[in-house]
Amino acid sequence: MHLLVVPERHVDSFREIGEFPPEEAKRMLEFVADLAAREGLTDYRVAVNVGPSAGQTVFHLHWHVKGGWT
Repeated sequence: MHLLVVPERHVDSFREIGEFPPEEAKRMLEFVADLAAREGLTDYRVAVNVGPSAGQTVFHLHWHVKGGWT
């Protein structure tokens, strides 16, 4: 399973996470964890690509949630 979590408010990448107030950043991370739980994932990976040389091709902050391997 591969899920994408995209915040409504735009920032180019994780480098700009400081533009979010702390409570909003916390809420986003809690959403990632809650989504994984709702999807039945107990073991999973959360990844963020930051910059082109790290594989970032979409310049809007987002998290990849990958799991469900057997």
